[in-house]
Amino acid sequence: MKLIILAAALAASGTAIAQEMPQQSTTTTTTTTETRGTTGAGMAAEDPKGGYMPSAPAPSGTPMPGQPVIFVPSPSPSEAYPAPAPLDHYPICKRGQFDNCRQRGG
Repeated sequence: MKLIILAAALAASGTAIAQEMPQQSTTTTTTTTETRGTTGAGMAAEDPKGGYMPSAPAPSGTPMPGQPVIFVPSPSPSEAYPAPAPLDHYPICKRGQFDNCRQRGG
């Protein structure tokens, strides 16, 4: 029982020490992420330089007095994501092909 308590205390103190330690240099972290990020197909895609944040902040707070407030309903899914135009000709599907073709015998 004492061994379990000792192991739990060591595990908890190890995470506390890891949080207080300063960050490594950027070259070290870059190298480790590149090594871990590789797959059989090659390097993983990198995030954009600016990140995923919007370029302008969202409006917040109450509007100024006299400023018009317009509520617009969101478009329906068929309006927001319209279906692609049909093709002039659909060839017979080959083995393993499912898109832009027609099934045999139909």
